[in-house]
Amino acid sequence: MRVAVLGGSGFIGPRVMRRLVEHGHEVHCMDIAPDAPALDPLRDRVQITRGDITLMDDVVEALTLSKPDRVLNLAYALGAGESDPHPQVRLNILGMDNCFEAARILGIRRVVYASSLAVYGPQRLHGERAVTEDDLCLGTGIYAVSKIFNEHQAEWYNRAFDMAITGVRPANITGPDKVRGSMNHVQCQVLPARGEPVSFPYRDTMTLPLNVEDIAEVFLRVTLAEETAYPIYNSGGNSTSMGELAEIVRDFLPEAEIAFDEDEGGRDASGLFLMDNSRLVEEFEVEYAPFRQRVLETLNEVRRVEGLPPIG
Repeated sequence: MRVAVLGGSGFIGPRVMRRLVEHGHEVHCMDIAPDAPALDPLRDRVQITRGDITLMDDVVEALTLSKPDRVLNLAYALGAGESDPHPQVRLNILGMDNCFEAARILGIRRVVYASSLAVYGPQRLHGERAVTEDDLCLGTGIYAVSKIFNEHQAEWYNRAFDMAITGVRPANITGPDKVRGSMNHVQCQVLPARGEPVSFPYRDTMTLPLNVEDIAEVFLRVTLAEETAYPIYNSGGNSTSMGELAEIVRDFLPEAEIAFDEDEGGRDASGLFLMDNSRLVEEFEVEYAPFRQRVLETLNEVRRVEGLPPIG
């Protein structure tokens, strides 16, 4: 099977492409930064071309050349703030429209894209319960509203052109090399692994981390499916407070310097941290690695890069 990945040089893309290649699939990657170091391990196994998803001609050309059976869109702006809306709207909304329209023109029915848990807004709007895909999308930030609009775009194309476009709502994706987006859960692991101190405002701030290798497996399975029973899927994750995460890190690194200004005060201001993923689990038989194991893997990967001895 041939798979075109748009925006493959980011945090998730290289992991998904690695899995696709390992499963024997032909992978074509279009990215605005084809020389990105994250793509280096894949250069002899993946066809990489430069292209800007905000330019329709680039997307059509990339898909015409690669002739894919599937398209996976991982090109989006994350963690850019709200001081300059235009480039985010251009990338997240116009870019998604170019992806869907180019696939339609070329007769590519199956497209998979990344939405986000941000569509739900903060947990306090939903109460102390796990949200499902049927719950209201109450997010109001630029990124959240862009992802809500993406889901409407997919719905319009599916209905108007009988396409099979499927979205995944990832949780707070974590891993050793993440540099943008939700970062407190990353810093709580990466900085102590380097031997650096780190501090946070509140011990009870909640988060929903999910390791990048686990979400890469989700995108692999959803992308390869001929059809999906639903148009959107929650990834789920590991609901935890920053204090609980700090204790896991200290179990492996007793000398870790992780401080909090206050014990309480962060829970009510937390983003979404309770997400039901039974739809995904039942259809795709997804089973995530234990969270403690993933934390240890992250710590040791950081230490390997820093030339420090492994732990655990």
